[in-house]
Amino acid sequence: MGKIEEVRGEMVKAMKAKDKERKDSLSALLSALKNKAIDKREDLTPEEEGQVILKEIKQAKESLEMTPADRTDLIEEYQKRIAVFEEFAPKMMDETEIKAVIDEVLATLGIDTPTAKDKGRIMKELMPKVKGKADGKLVNQIVGELLK
Repeated sequence: MGKIEEVRGEMVKAMKAKDKERKDSLSALLSALKNKAIDKREDLTPEEEGQVILKEIKQAKESLEMTPADRTDLIEEYQKRIAVFEEFAPKMMDETEIKAVIDEVLATLGIDTPTAKDKGRIMKELMPKVKGKADGKLVNQIVGELLK
């Protein structure tokens, strides 16, 4: 069962429970997934579904960051929306899993002691392997620490 059907099922449950905020969040997510499928003109792969969900989470977080502190209603709405989106997001890699992939990439590239000059090569190899599975900021931070 794809994410579209899963989200649609949860949306029906939210409507029956008269949970308007959850229904609105699920509706936005469902719309984003459907639009991506329409653009592609075929069903989405699980990786593509994950990317759409992560993009929606990122947009909601950016909106949350830009919201003025005195607009508590909007802040609450974005926090709830992020919580709903995260229920459907793919499981992200933790720090140890990312470090294992980095070690694998270093071995592939034949780099024993990475320097700042090697960062571009490392990231070029690393990012396709962790795309949609790990937070890019966290990956960049771990690689940065490794280069120190």
